[in-house]
Amino acid sequence: MSSQRRGTTSFSRWSGLATVAFFVALAAIIATIVTRMASNQTQTTPFLPEQGCQVTVDGFTTFLNQEQAANASIIVGESIRRGLPARAATIALVTAYQESDLHNLDYGDRDSIGLFQQRPSQGWGTVEEIMDPWYAAGKFYEALVKVPDWDTGVINDVAQAVQLSGHPDAYAQHETKGRAWASALTGYSPASVSCIDRSETPAAASEITDFLARVYGEAVTWTLDGLTLQLTTPGDPITWSVAHLAMLRGALAGVETVQVADMMWINADGEYTMWQTVEPAVASVVITLRG
Repeated sequence: MSSQRRGTTSFSRWSGLATVAFFVALAAIIATIVTRMASNQTQTTPFLPEQGCQVTVDGFTTFLNQEQAANASIIVGESIRRGLPARAATIALVTAYQESDLHNLDYGDRDSIGLFQQRPSQGWGTVEEIMDPWYAAGKFYEALVKVPDWDTGVINDVAQAVQLSGHPDAYAQHETKGRAWASALTGYSPASVSCIDRSETPAAASEITDFLARVYGEAVTWTLDGLTLQLTTPGDPITWSVAHLAMLRGALAGVETVQVADMMWINADGEYTMWQTVEPAVASVVITLRG
């Protein structure tokens, strides 16, 4: 009887060990399959940065998606059109960051709408007018230049004087971003912008030329030879302003490369490429469009 119990116990132990070994082996097989699947997925679908544009000024880098980039180009472009200094563009960008994060919103607090959350009931214009980014930016600048010492005062306080926000100290948090973009887009920080566009938008040179005609008038001229747009400017900082603004409009125009003097930027799907040294350009700015 005692011998039978020992035999039963030995069998039970062997059976238990066999079961454990089976599940350990099964777990190892599953882990191997999962690892291989993850490896294959990584190889076939690599991480790609979000499409848009980034700027780097004095070691600080910030990013805008394609919608934000297009709106930023209009905000800065309107300041240039009005002959205002870069500081005006900084204040406008700081304000739009806070009010809408540079999105043209059709909603907001009470009847606030648009890039600057302007209110039709407060005399900023009709809904249709305010939803036009060019109009909204223009109305902002009209109000801005009426603020005493707007060009020397604290940016947060100047923005608040225009907006009369319920959050009067909120604008300051966006100042570094606003300064970086204003500096680059008005041409005072050369070769500081890079973009990614994977949309395969066909070439549309008018998206750039119409924009530049509105911003710079006859100061900037151009010729279009096939897919190559050659622009002539009066010189810096306008040259770099034209180049950077064109890049922010690039997703609408199918921009592939931008060259200023012996510096070229090339659109790349997977990374924000740096400007590189090449043979000198034949015009102030040379832009090639997607075929």
